Amino acid sequence: RWEKAKRKAAEKVHDVAAELLDIYAQREAQPGYAFNTPEEAYQRFASSFPFEETPDQQTAIEAVLKDMHASRPMDRLVCGDVGFGKTEVAMRAAFVAAYDGKQVAILVPTTLLAQQHYENFRNRFSDWPVRIEVLSRFQTAKQQKAILADLKAGQVDLIIGTHKLIQKDVEYSNIGLIIIDEEHRFGVRQKEQLKKLRTQVDVLTMTATPIPRTLNMAMNDLRDLSIIATPPAKRLAVQTFVQDWNEDVVREACLREIRRGGQIYLLYNHVDKIEKMVSDVQALIPEAKVDYAHGQMNEKELESVMENFYHRRFNILVCTTIIETGIDIPTANTILIHRADKFGLAQLHQLRGRVGRSHHRAYAYLFTAGKSLMSKDAEKRLTAIAKHNTLGAGFMLASHDLEIRGAGELLGDGQSGQIQEVGFGLYNELLERAVKALKSGKQPELNTTLHTGSEVDLGFPALIPEDYLPDIHTRLVFYKRIASAESTSALRELEVEMIDRFGLLPQQVKHLFAVTQIKLLIEPIGITKLDASEGMIRIVFNSQPNIDVLKMIQLIQAYPKNYQLKGQTELKFFDTMPSIEERISAIELMINSIKQD
Repeated sequence: RWEKAKRKAAEKVHDVAAELLDIYAQREAQPGYAFNTPEEAYQRFASSFPFEETPDQQTAIEAVLKDMHASRPMDRLVCGDVGFGKTEVAMRAAFVAAYDGKQVAILVPTTLLAQQHYENFRNRFSDWPVRIEVLSRFQTAKQQKAILADLKAGQVDLIIGTHKLIQKDVEYSNIGLIIIDEEHRFGVRQKEQLKKLRTQVDVLTMTATPIPRTLNMAMNDLRDLSIIATPPAKRLAVQTFVQDWNEDVVREACLREIRRGGQIYLLYNHVDKIEKMVSDVQALIPEAKVDYAHGQMNEKELESVMENFYHRRFNILVCTTIIETGIDIPTANTILIHRADKFGLAQLHQLRGRVGRSHHRAYAYLFTAGKSLMSKDAEKRLTAIAKHNTLGAGFMLASHDLEIRGAGELLGDGQSGQIQEVGFGLYNELLERAVKALKSGKQPELNTTLHTGSEVDLGFPALIPEDYLPDIHTRLVFYKRIASAESTSALRELEVEMIDRFGLLPQQVKHLFAVTQIKLLIEPIGITKLDASEGMIRIVFNSQPNIDVLKMIQLIQAYPKNYQLKGQTELKFFDTMPSIEERISAIELMINSIKQD
């Protein structure tokens, strides 16, 4: 069954690779627009940024500008944690495009975030002749119609909106850049629409936790990736607690925040029962002023509640996930999440990111309904989020998400994907080989794609004993790391790490390192199998070994008693070699005698 599953995956990978290459070949072949903005104007805009750029932020900005100045369409993913300054990267890119006379579309997942970006961009561009508009449900149909007409006529330079912006009735006069904020909130279909645009315009995608499918593409070098991992100065990590719902803890957490002059989000994701929750919270904490917000409220009401909260007219906001993206209220520094086990990993990370956006210590309480009601995956998610509570954990969490959910179909509509069959590592390897083969104009061979390295048996037990390293998970991790080592120095570092963490290496572990060392020596030469015993070493070559045939013939002629060639692919060496050290030095001598200079 395993062979069948691998073969099926290899066949599927071939189609995926061909389609991917097609998209990226189109991108490479079509000349994009090389932006050209005067240095002096750009510097003037950059100097109005009220903070100091962090090193990673600066690197990301430079990478984006370099992409925009090049003559092929940009497709860059900027992965920076919540509140690490991705918006400034977007503003610099938008300035470059708008100053050069191109239109910019900024795509956001929620109406509230569209409104907030609109305010921020207008403030930042106030000294420049750039017309900025927003398309959201906070406007009347008449206003929307007028904006769309102006957009088509080229009178709007920068448009911010939800996925309305990629609907068929929206026409641009001269679009040059699309910025997608919080990419994981858009459906696959909407992304496919954007993919069509990718071959013609520059696309900048920003996300705090890139979803597996996106992360997978970025890791596969199919998209350019910039990571902003350095936190802004004086920023503190959010303290995270996972526990069952407890009214005493809720009261204590809220009072502590109120006493230091702060505000609280209480996330309760049931619109029909939200008013009852408000009265329960009010009864529990009579000292507080409580209000609520959810996505089914009418525009004016929602706007006024959010404004009152922003201006600190009440302390506790009971709300649904409407606050998930981009809401920035520096005085709100405690968040309580009811039934946190019902949320996805990226969502939990986003919600936690609503607090701790200033220099105050922030707290996140993730309340669950008890272990018996939780799924295995929910437990894994909560463990991952509690473990990664350092600044800049978004990228780590996305990698965890890859492991929990699988990596997602690279092309089709599947977000979580069919990769569970063979595992993420093998799927990636198969895809990489198929892409390489197609790039060099060959047809990927389905069976050879599954080659797993040379086989080496030195006749001694080579393993990590249980009494040396009892934890099975850690043992497996080290087996994988040893097998994946690419050089002698990498192996040496692993040896040092193991001695440092678990004590002196037992003999079996030393043998394991010796076997891997031999593999590194013989793989480049094209040896598929090597067996060593007390009296003989046998090596088997592949069909096109990288050896000097003349040298091998001379060696056999010089020492006919020791060397013997069997068929065209097997070489034997006879001698007495009781110890592993003798066998290793005999192997090294053999290899060095026959390999090409």
